[in-house]
Amino acid sequence: MCASAGEQRVTERLKKTVVLVGMMGAGKTAVGTALARTLGVPFRDSDEEIVKAAQRSIAEIFERDGEPFFRARETEVLSRLVKGEPCVLSTGGGAFLSEVNRATIAGQGISVWLRADLELLWHRVRHKTTRPLLRTENPRETLRLLYEARVPHYAKADLTVDAAPDLSVEQMALRVIEALRGRDDVLERI
Repeated sequence: MCASAGEQRVTERLKKTVVLVGMMGAGKTAVGTALARTLGVPFRDSDEEIVKAAQRSIAEIFERDGEPFFRARETEVLSRLVKGEPCVLSTGGGAFLSEVNRATIAGQGISVWLRADLELLWHRVRHKTTRPLLRTENPRETLRLLYEARVPHYAKADLTVDAAPDLSVEQMALRVIEALRGRDDVLERI
């Protein structure tokens, strides 16, 4: 990517959808937005798409219809978005746990795990009220248990990019681009 002081010039074309996976608080939405902007492609968020279709928040969907209902809608949305025009797609923290979702992503896109350690994740999510899975008596312990259960699934991603507390969103997006450049099937020089 070449960029002058106030503008960015896209010098690469995205050939397939980049699907960001990882825990809540890993930065999938923020990094995904910056990544899409840098690559000049649309940014999509699977959770936002579900909320739009259901006309309810994720917390409301979980409360009213349960997690299995939500996961089924998530699979439908992922399948539709991954097959569309190449974009950057942020997924919910549990999306990549599904073997069906992993296969769909692998068949049409490329998965990138934004790996963050437990302390960084807790620092980022501890004051948020929009995380239905953390509405427990001990949200930090719940986060730890989720983390331990999910890391083996995230490790199946095509690429891994490590987060760090001292990196800006833009620096993380550039780290993802560097990782993508190692794959001939993802970015094409233009």
